[in-house]
Amino acid sequence: MSAPDEPPLPYPAAAVTDAGPKVVALGGGHGLYASLSALRRVTSALTAVVTVADDGGSSGRLRKELGVLPPGDLRMALAALCGDDEWGRTWSEVVQHRFRSEGDLHGHAVGNLLIVALWELLDDPVAALDWVGRLLGAHGRVLPMASVPLDIVAEVEVDGLITTVRGQVACALTPGTVRAISLVPTDPPASPEAIQAVLDADWVVFGPGSWFTSVLPHLKVPRLAEALHATKARRLVALNLAPQAGETDGFSPQEHLAVLRRHAPALGLDVVLADTGVVDDPEELEKAAVAMGARLVTAGVAAADGSPRHDARRLASVLDEIFREKR
Repeated sequence: MSAPDEPPLPYPAAAVTDAGPKVVALGGGHGLYASLSALRRVTSALTAVVTVADDGGSSGRLRKELGVLPPGDLRMALAALCGDDEWGRTWSEVVQHRFRSEGDLHGHAVGNLLIVALWELLDDPVAALDWVGRLLGAHGRVLPMASVPLDIVAEVEVDGLITTVRGQVACALTPGTVRAISLVPTDPPASPEAIQAVLDADWVVFGPGSWFTSVLPHLKVPRLAEALHATKARRLVALNLAPQAGETDGFSPQEHLAVLRRHAPALGLDVVLADTGVVDDPEELEKAAVAMGARLVTAGVAAADGSPRHDARRLASVLDEIFREKR
């Protein structure tokens, strides 16, 4: 089927107004969901650049069967950008809904199927995501970081020996300590729209999220990495509230920064944001931040119930204050 005669309007009006700085958020999964849930309260000029390496669950099945980009992290980003009104809440629940059955639909998310259907109809991944965003009334734009599905290859240390595993699920579940990651293919085509968004941004936000499978992969897409280094935007890293089981077990906040520096030694930062409750050694964390050119900001951004989740409104308040500060 051909694309509709009328092309999509510019991405939702909220994404092209002057209300707030131009912000690009990088990541995937639940970490990016937390970041976007906060950022949409701070700016209407918001773009999510999302990893496309998932190979598990509904996304993995659709990727294997149809050869498409894994839609799950893209779907979660779109859901995070839904508004707090009835329309936004309803559509967020719809696209996140998973079928429960004894048949082939079991485990598939409605939003995954919707996104893939539009990819097939329009033959344009970015235009399709824009259409879904318009349907949801998303407060921002969602873009894939690359135009082809990717595989993550991780070097994992187990009892002093380094083994190699391939695939996001394997990277997350293999016992041991992840030391480094790479991508297959090694030089994937970056999304042109994602590159332009990074170059046009006022702020680029890394994290929170699974460090090796959601945050660092963006720095392994060569042309996207070039844009992340070349942009005049200020760069902020939002650190996790807890280590990621199977990926960063036992990592301190400063070790997360050290890993980032090893993977992108020339990348400068402006701000490192950490929750007050997880900073066990403020001096060492500040040293790690300064080593990358950043200042350390600590604040209470965790959920009040004590769970390792960011509170969207608390995080939004802190980010808004940071963004308003003059250089």
